[in-house]
Amino acid sequence: MPQATTPIIEKIEKAALPLFARNGFEGTSLSKIAKIVGIKKPSLYAHFDSKEDLFLAMLQKVNRDYREFLREKVDKYSNMTTEQQLYWLLKDNSTYLKNEDLGLLFKRFMLFPPLEVKDTLNEQFIKSEEALTEVLIEIVKDGKQRGDIQAEEDKVIDAYLCLLDGTFEQLFYYSEGEHEERLSNAWVVFWSGVQGC
Repeated sequence: MPQATTPIIEKIEKAALPLFARNGFEGTSLSKIAKIVGIKKPSLYAHFDSKEDLFLAMLQKVNRDYREFLREKVDKYSNMTTEQQLYWLLKDNSTYLKNEDLGLLFKRFMLFPPLEVKDTLNEQFIKSEEALTEVLIEIVKDGKQRGDIQAEEDKVIDAYLCLLDGTFEQLFYYSEGEHEERLSNAWVVFWSGVQGC
C-alpha cells in the first residue's frame, strides 16, 4: 500500500476510478489501468501490491475527497438557518454524487459489493457516513437549541440519512426536473415532521 501520494499514484487512482465504476471490481484489469496511465502493468506493483490494494487506496481517496467536500459545505452554510443548512447539504450531496463515475461507484459497490473487497467497502462506507453524521449532529443540536427542531436528534438524523439515500437513488432514474420536484416534495414533509414531532 502506498505510504504517500505522489503524482504517479494520483494518476493511477484517477485512471482506476472510472474503470472500477463502469466495469466493477472483477471487470477492471490492472493492464487496462496501466495502459491508460501510460506505464507497463508490472510498474503498477511498484506502487500497489495488488488490485485490492489499488482499490482500497482509491476508496480512501474518495473518502478523503468527500470529507473535504463536507468541510467546505459546513463553512459555506455557517450563517444559514437550520432548515437551509439541512436542505443545502442534501442538495449539495446530490450534486456531488451526480458525478457519473463517483455516483456509479457508490451505487455499484454499495448495492453489489464483490466478496474480495466487501469488508473494505463496508469500512469506507462507515467512515463516510460517520463524517456526514458528525456534521448532521452539529446542525441538528444547534437547530434544537434555536427551537427549529422538535423531534429527537437521532430520529432526525436517521430520517435525513434515509432521505439522502432515496435522493441519491432517484438521480439514476429521473430527469433533473422530476428529481428536483420529488426532492422538494419530500423535503416539505421531512421538515414539517422534524418541526412538529
